[in-house]
Amino acid sequence: MKRISMTRKLPLLILSALGVLCGVTHAAEPPTALLQEHCFRCHGEAGKVKGKVNLLERATNKDFLAHPDLLADLVRVIEDREMPPEDEPPLSDAVREALLAGLNATLAESLKSTAAPPRTPVRRMNRFQYANAVEDLLDLKVELFALPERVVREYDGYFQPASGKMPDTVRVGNRPLGKSQLIAPRLAGVAPFPQDRRAEHGFDNRADLITLSPLLMESFLTLSRSIVHSPDFGPATSGICKSFFADPPPQKDVPAVIHQRLGRFLNRAFRGPVEREVVKRYAAHAIATMDGGASFTHSMKEAVAAVLVSPRFLYLNEAATGAAPEPLTDHELASRLALFLWGSLPDEELLALADEGKLRDPAVLAAQAARLMNDRRMKRFCDSFPAQWLKIEHLVASEPLRSKFKHYYFAGRPSNHVMLEPLLVFETVFVEDRPILDLIHSDFSYRSEGLDGFYRGQPPGPVKVLDVEFHRVPVTSKREGGVITTGAIMTMTSNATRTQPITRGAWVVEVIFNNPPPPPPADVPPLDEEAKGPEDKNLTIREKLIAHATRADCRSCHAKIDPYGFALEHYDPVGLWRDTYEGGQPIDASGLLFNQRPFATIEEFKDGLLAEKDRFTRAFAAHLLAYALGREIKAADHPALDRIVAATAADGYRLRSLLTQIILSEPFQTKFHPTEPKTAN
Repeated sequence: MKRISMTRKLPLLILSALGVLCGVTHAAEPPTALLQEHCFRCHGEAGKVKGKVNLLERATNKDFLAHPDLLADLVRVIEDREMPPEDEPPLSDAVREALLAGLNATLAESLKSTAAPPRTPVRRMNRFQYANAVEDLLDLKVELFALPERVVREYDGYFQPASGKMPDTVRVGNRPLGKSQLIAPRLAGVAPFPQDRRAEHGFDNRADLITLSPLLMESFLTLSRSIVHSPDFGPATSGICKSFFADPPPQKDVPAVIHQRLGRFLNRAFRGPVEREVVKRYAAHAIATMDGGASFTHSMKEAVAAVLVSPRFLYLNEAATGAAPEPLTDHELASRLALFLWGSLPDEELLALADEGKLRDPAVLAAQAARLMNDRRMKRFCDSFPAQWLKIEHLVASEPLRSKFKHYYFAGRPSNHVMLEPLLVFETVFVEDRPILDLIHSDFSYRSEGLDGFYRGQPPGPVKVLDVEFHRVPVTSKREGGVITTGAIMTMTSNATRTQPITRGAWVVEVIFNNPPPPPPADVPPLDEEAKGPEDKNLTIREKLIAHATRADCRSCHAKIDPYGFALEHYDPVGLWRDTYEGGQPIDASGLLFNQRPFATIEEFKDGLLAEKDRFTRAFAAHLLAYALGREIKAADHPALDRIVAATAADGYRLRSLLTQIILSEPFQTKFHPTEPKTAN
């Protein structure tokens, strides 16, 4: 066996741990042979670099210390037992523990000596946040414009988070995604700007993906004027019309009134105290418009239109003044908190506490987080985060073959019925402050009569066009409950005619465990669905995939995702339970969870997921933290995630506790020097 020179060894902390474990001292031969057997042969030796990871490039401890993200990835693949791959000899438990101890110690040292997370551009509000902010700022009684992002439209005001209880029956919109917005009250003549790009593995509020092109800037100018000059904009639709836009009493000094009203308005719009010179500029604009013959109301509308296109309104001002990370100021913290939970501006109470310098007090901040979570504006969080986390928008493009799955079309196009079930489960977990483990399995669900009949194989009855009632139903079997096994997830991870275990498995590892697989090699052909001969006719999908995944560069990823897809094979392409395949072949749903927890049924699979509750909590917390910060999570965030998970576990894994711990965390309360705002050509 070829020896690896000591100049090419892993960090000393790792080697020391292995040396002690194996009973060797520094005077004896270090255990580089073990490392060569399990790591170097595929990751650097003889030019072979699998997974684009070359460990031999890290020749010294110093090299490893400079790459905390690599260290974090090494910890993850060893913890998840992805490495060594199944075709290599496994590590013993003792060696694995020692290697992890060394890696974690090196990672901790690395995080002390390396820079903070990479800087991202200054954050601009996305379309959803912009609409919420304008609606709050102008106290609109109608929606600003139609938004497909608002999936679950409530018709009876059922969402009451302060009550701590979801009603047994909720009345919700019954239109395909986005269509129900067309009949909702909104301002005439106001059209939304284009939806911002969404990260492939993330959310639509990522600062590094939100662009501001000259064309988009021009559309903001047009949009802001269309809002205040909409024929529907008036006392009936805006709560500030009488106090802000109405003519002042005759005896009042008009310029003074303009300054006073705009001063208060700008403090809210710009999320904190505004310099006197800034107020003067906007007031001068309104006064000049009046001097040109316009009315007081029209002139104030023009000033407001200018505010709505200002960078201080569109962007969050939370940049550090120097290269080192800094704590957020009270006003910046108020802005980040409101944007996270309400997708909007901070309200007067938050701004008042920020003015007094009290918001950064942990007790005050936790109390304010609880207040915001009890407000009906939390519906915006429940509209935005869970749909993106679950990737529920993929359901809109799902078209099960009508001739084969006629029963799926019980409501014409029922994707909205199926779509609402997991989202209502999420809302219930939030409103009732239930453990996030209920997202894996719950003892309840919400279904319309049509959806419940669909699951039970009953013929559909008449379906209402505009809205429908969803009823809370008990769940007594682990075949149902939670979000994973809902018809929505099963349908959108299938194609028109058959299930797709690879897609389903990839969804589980990305959404549930926040570990998205890399894209397949470009030269790998898709799984052949058609039988090539009589010998192929009775092959199951598992048998086809065994042949499909024989390539060495495919094997490790398939080993990671396929077992989780096979675990869900008892659900057909539209999410109905089946005992066998169409041809009568038995379904093999067995596998290993993290290469250590065997399962043979969906019940055992869910039990395994629940047994990994801390792993799921960490993954879910990382999703939430990325959403809260508008950026990717990096190795520097891992210590904070450890503390978030520990505190959440100590409080029963409750969702509101997790949200509070994220808000109290160091990453949430820290700012960095930004890169330049990203623009598009």
